[in-house]
Amino acid sequence: MRSRVVQFLAVLITALALVPAGAHLFALPNKINLPRDAYLSVQGIYTGWAWLGLFDVVALILNVILAIKLRRQRPAVYFAWTAALCLVAFFAIFFAWTFPANQATANWTTMPDDWSGLRREWEYSHAVNAAVMFVAFCSVTLAAITARRD
Repeated sequence: MRSRVVQFLAVLITALALVPAGAHLFALPNKINLPRDAYLSVQGIYTGWAWLGLFDVVALILNVILAIKLRRQRPAVYFAWTAALCLVAFFAIFFAWTFPANQATANWTTMPDDWSGLRREWEYSHAVNAAVMFVAFCSVTLAAITARRD
């Protein structure tokens, strides 16, 4: 696959992965202090969002491919690897904090006794991941605009 196609797809898919991450971040101030029943109700809006995780996986793959394709182009290769490493960090954060909260609450369909602690972990891990994904998006964009034509 030509480098320009990979660049375009890496930027596009990383941007699409940023959308749900940003949505979580901007919803946080309105949700973080909701009472138990209201929070459980609001969490229902995320039903089916797991499929959006495909953008995250594909973004990681495309950013690694882009970094490999740009391996002889500096500084573009550094930006591409930064984007890929941000996506690795994104998944590490997700599996360390977000996913366990999803598991403990059956994807927010039940509320265990420690639900408020799980809410904090879930909300703040999404907030951090929004920032990480934003850095990934900026990095892959810089990789694309600093890369030479092939």
